[in-house]
Amino acid sequence: MSSRTLLALAALAFASFLPATRADTLVVGGGCFWCTEATFELLPGVTGVTSGYAGGTTENPKYKDLFQSNTGHAEVIQITYDPAKITLDALFTHFWKIHDPTQVGGQGNDEGPQYRSIILYSDAAQKAAAEKSLAEATTRFRKPLTTQIVPLTKFWPAEDYHQDYFAKNPEAGYCRVVIKPKVDKLKKELKPAS
Repeated sequence: MSSRTLLALAALAFASFLPATRADTLVVGGGCFWCTEATFELLPGVTGVTSGYAGGTTENPKYKDLFQSNTGHAEVIQITYDPAKITLDALFTHFWKIHDPTQVGGQGNDEGPQYRSIILYSDAAQKAAAEKSLAEATTRFRKPLTTQIVPLTKFWPAEDYHQDYFAKNPEAGYCRVVIKPKVDKLKKELKPAS
């Protein structure tokens, strides 16, 4: 065996003694998934974000279906995170900050039920945390919150061209005008003080 092969085997053997990193997921919608995906990806402890659809009744929906028929789905993101590095409460705090949970029927110029504010919980602990977070958020807004808190029945990943849309299309009009200012603001907030 070559020394490179021996080193690789040693690394694998050592890794088997390390505790596995736990990953949890949370599904939320706060308007266009391109925007929410781009902002959640910046959070330390978030290990992945997938744009998709949830909250409706149609099996395996596609982007065009949300506009052409009443699927009931919202544009959402599935956030994969390490709970040792970021808490569910911190994710909810970020969620309330990046969209207007008081707007009825959409977000900004994105109108329609597919852009509604929604939290889809996967278990009793997530439901309790979402309800607690909603109650706390209610005190920070003048208007009533419209955010739905509903059980997650199925998450459907969006088409490939929606994944990492901002990263792949930073010069697209919507990205420059809507997403970039939010991302830039968040980067400033996350930057450690010198």
